[in-house]
Amino acid sequence: MDIQSKIILISGPTASGKSSFAVKIAKKINGEIVNADSMQVYKQLKILTARPSKNEQKNIKHHLYGVVDVSKTFSTGQWLRLTLKKIKEIKKRKKIPILVGGTGLYFQSIINGLVKIPNIPIKLRNKVRLMQKEEGQKNFYKRLLRLDKKIKGKFDSNDTQRSIRAFEIKFYTKVSMYDWLDKTKSSFNENEFLKLYIDFNRSELIKRISLRTLNMLEKGAISEVKRFSALKIKKNSSVNKVIGVSELKQYLKNQMTLDVVRELISTRTRQYAKRQATWARSRMSSWNKIDPNEISSWIKKINK
Repeated sequence: MDIQSKIILISGPTASGKSSFAVKIAKKINGEIVNADSMQVYKQLKILTARPSKNEQKNIKHHLYGVVDVSKTFSTGQWLRLTLKKIKEIKKRKKIPILVGGTGLYFQSIINGLVKIPNIPIKLRNKVRLMQKEEGQKNFYKRLLRLDKKIKGKFDSNDTQRSIRAFEIKFYTKVSMYDWLDKTKSSFNENEFLKLYIDFNRSELIKRISLRTLNMLEKGAISEVKRFSALKIKKNSSVNKVIGVSELKQYLKNQMTLDVVRELISTRTRQYAKRQATWARSRMSSWNKIDPNEISSWIKKINK
């Protein structure tokens, strides 16, 4: 497999071993790794976001990890601009860019370009979310079809996130989400990407998630959240969504036992992995599915 001219994209559910896989490939092909995880960009949350270890980063250049202060907001657009610059720099060094992470929107933006939809007022966004919650997804989707006929058959009718997004875009801009998408251009051709998805079976992934949660706690996640809490970040900041932050805050206030916290973190991580899998089924169907048990043999097939 000749991949000298490729940009390699590696995705998969949380705890699937993406970082380790990326390092093994980078060593084989003289590559450099670029972060494609929206939470691993933050400086102060290294353990809970499962940022690659010092050992994993040894001898392989890693980019865009821990580059944003938790007090700052960081958008997909900002990530895309930085990543395009990094890809250019890596290629200039005659090396191969390897983008790795679990944030679907980041990959979507690099593959398809970033949709230049005007910002939807937060008041309207909250109103649409409340409407969906009160009506239920089935009735809300019917309402969406009446508002925007172009979305029919475009995505699963049970996909609440995309339904809400499609509704608010059409309602506010009077233009279908898919018309906006048609206007979007990527900086690359589709054949420039080698798209790899680590496809773990559910039962094995659950075991890995439980073990990783335990390791995070042993490696100092409690102290990390204690330091994070002292920064007094605004409650509506996206960094507060990092799994484990709210649970460990409650533990530090003696509102939960550590055993309960550990189980809650594992449960929320499993739920997140399930959402990632749902995204992958609908938006990553063209990606090469990699069996975790065949990673070593797969890497051997790669030629520089």
